[in-house]
Amino acid sequence: MSRPRERIVSTAMVLFHKQGYNNTGINQIIEDAGVSKASFYQHFRSKDELCIEFLNKRYDYWVSELEQFTSETKTVQEKFQKSFDFLIYMNQREDFRGCSFLNILSEIPSDKEDIHQVIRTHKNKLRKNFNEVLQNDMVSAHIYLLFESALLTSQLYRSNELIEKSKVIVQDILNVSY
Repeated sequence: MSRPRERIVSTAMVLFHKQGYNNTGINQIIEDAGVSKASFYQHFRSKDELCIEFLNKRYDYWVSELEQFTSETKTVQEKFQKSFDFLIYMNQREDFRGCSFLNILSEIPSDKEDIHQVIRTHKNKLRKNFNEVLQNDMVSAHIYLLFESALLTSQLYRSNELIEKSKVIVQDILNVSY
C-alpha cells in the first residue's frame, strides 16, 4: 500500500477531476484515501493546498500526454493538427470532462489568489509553448485561443465538432503564415 500522502494526492486527482473542487470534501478524500484526519493535515494544511498539488500534478500529466501524443510530428502544421486531435483523444478518454484548470477556476472565488496564480502560471506555460513553436505572437495567440475555446465548448456540447472545425481554421492560419 502506498504512503498516506500519495494516497491523498491520488484520491484528490480522481475526485477533483471527476466531481470538481466544491463537490469534493476533505472527509470524502480522507475516507477514500484510507487515512486519518490527522494524517491528512500532517501533509496538507488545507483543501486549497491539496488543490494546488492537484493542479501541478494534473499539469505535469497533461503536458506529458500531449508531448507524447505529438512527438512524432515533423512540421508545425502536423504538430498543431495533432494537438487538436489530442483534445479529441482526451475527451474520449475522460468523457468530455474538459480542462481541470478552467473547471476549478469556475468554482473558486477570486480571493483564492494562490489557486488563481497556479492556474495562470500553467495556462501561461501553454501560451509560451505555442509561441516558441510558432515564433509569431499574433498567430500563437490566435491558435491558443482556438485551442482553449475548442476544449471548453467540446465539454459544454459533449461533442468534438468545434475541435474539428478549429483544426480547419488552424490549418488555414498556418498555411497563410508558414
